[in-house]
Amino acid sequence: MDRELIARLAHADHPVNSPLDDESVRRLLQRTVGPGEQRVLDLGCGEAAWLLRALAARTDVTAEGVDTSAQLLAKARQEAVEQGVGQRLVLHRHDAAEFVSTRPFDAVLCVGATHAFGGLLPTLDAAAAHLAPGGRVLVGDAYWECEPTAEARELLGEYEDLATTVERVVAHGWTPVHGHISTRRELDDFEWCWTGSLAAWALEHPEDPDSAEVLAVASAHRSEWLRSYRDSFGFVTLVLRRTSECPDQ
Repeated sequence: MDRELIARLAHADHPVNSPLDDESVRRLLQRTVGPGEQRVLDLGCGEAAWLLRALAARTDVTAEGVDTSAQLLAKARQEAVEQGVGQRLVLHRHDAAEFVSTRPFDAVLCVGATHAFGGLLPTLDAAAAHLAPGGRVLVGDAYWECEPTAEARELLGEYEDLATTVERVVAHGWTPVHGHISTRRELDDFEWCWTGSLAAWALEHPEDPDSAEVLAVASAHRSEWLRSYRDSFGFVTLVLRRTSECPDQ
């Protein structure tokens, strides 16, 4: 089964590839992208949903996105042209963890893509390498709201509780200047969209050779969510600044 097809279908009906609604995305961008001319980078941008919103909201913003998926980047380019912001968006097909920028950025985003760097703290290290002095990082990652089941840990990996997650970020040299904890409605809506979009596509394309497998993926994911991790999974998005601008901090 083509994993890119699954990802593309699953995220078709949700504003971004994270459990955040449109208003939360708007407010987080407003807190991250400062006044005046701003350069914004998204590491693991996918369809560049965050960047397209930033560009649509502000004509003094230019943006770059990095992702390995040619299909998602092609969709992002098409959307940018259709929205009239294509001249202010540059997209790179590259491994985000190995991407090297030629100029620093005022804001660096990585929401829901920390796995590309091996976790939250390595993601912050990578973001820092692209960040201009005084810039802000917008990062979103999972945490455990309560003690997870063994199956949940096996499915999703190792996370900390919310307080420990934030404390680790602070100890790593960052200060939160804003944040958002995804609500139960946002978390559930994301999962219903993920599984529902897959199921709807499969039911609408019964003749497609991938239809049965896509429907099975939707069913399996829905069961894992409801039975294994719904009650313990949380998601936090933080707007961060470096606590010290010294190179060794």
